[in-house]
This record gives sequence, C-alpha cells and structure tokens, in this order.
Amino acid sequence: MRLAFGRETGRSASKVIASVLGIGYVKGGGTVAAVACCLLLYPMRTWGLTQHLLPVVLLTGALLFLGTWAAHKVEPIWGKDNYRVVIDEVAGMWISMLFVPLTGPRLLAGLVLFRFFDMVKPLFIRRMEKLPGGVGVMMDDVLAGVYANLLLQAGIYFRFF
Repeated sequence: MRLAFGRETGRSASKVIASVLGIGYVKGGGTVAAVACCLLLYPMRTWGLTQHLLPVVLLTGALLFLGTWAAHKVEPIWGKDNYRVVIDEVAGMWISMLFVPLTGPRLLAGLVLFRFFDMVKPLFIRRMEKLPGGVGVMMDDVLAGVYANLLLQAGIYFRFF
C-alpha cells in the first residue's frame, strides 16, 4: 500500500511537469511547448500578471525550480534530456520575452530567435547541456532564452520591432 504522496505520485507529477501536461509526447513537442508559452504570455501581460517585478521574479523562479526538479526526477526513467522533457523550452521562451513589451511581431521574433539558439546551440549553449541532472537540461534553454532576449532588446532599441 502506497501513501497518496509516495514515490509514485512524485514520479507522476514530475512527468506531468517535465512534459508540460503531455505536450512533450507530441511530435515537435519543443516547438509546441514554446508556442504554448507564447499563447499564455500574451493574456498574462494583458491581465497585468507579468507587468510588475515581483510576480515576474516569483514566476520565473518557480518555473526554473520546478523545471529543474522535474527534469532531474525523470532523467533516470527517460534518459538525459529526453525529447519528452519540454519544460526547458517553456522556461527558455519565458526568458526570451522577459521585460519585452509584447506585440505580435515581437512575440514571433522571440519565438524564432529562441528556437534558433535552442537548435543551433552556439556561444556556450552546448556546454550547458553537460551540466549534471536537471540543471543541464534547463540551462541550455535558459541561455538560449537570454541570447534571444538580448537580441530582442537590441531590436527594440534600434526600432526594428
């Protein structure tokens, strides 16, 4: 007999979080998860949930913590940085759009830039994958998100977007 919050519940929760409610099981799950993040970002900003520093810091911290925890938990079951783990794409896309005034073109540019950096993995991004456990799974996408964000911020400053 297992308690309601036993080892199996932890594994189930980590799979749900790591796969972002099952998105990781579909073909192209990383892109689908990044697009889903975009679709959530717009109403969150419209409702004012991400326009103040404290909620942004708390949401970002929670996303990074839960993502790292879930990726670490599923690694022994699914293997290192398995395709089903897409919480890292959500975190990377979220970071891509941090402090970027949202418009449709900026959101699309952020998605394209993030996916480019995530797939090509230039400028030390690939090195991040070598970090142990869930940290390695998350950090390559976090760095891809940082690079995408920097380019978006430059594009806004120089009035490309």
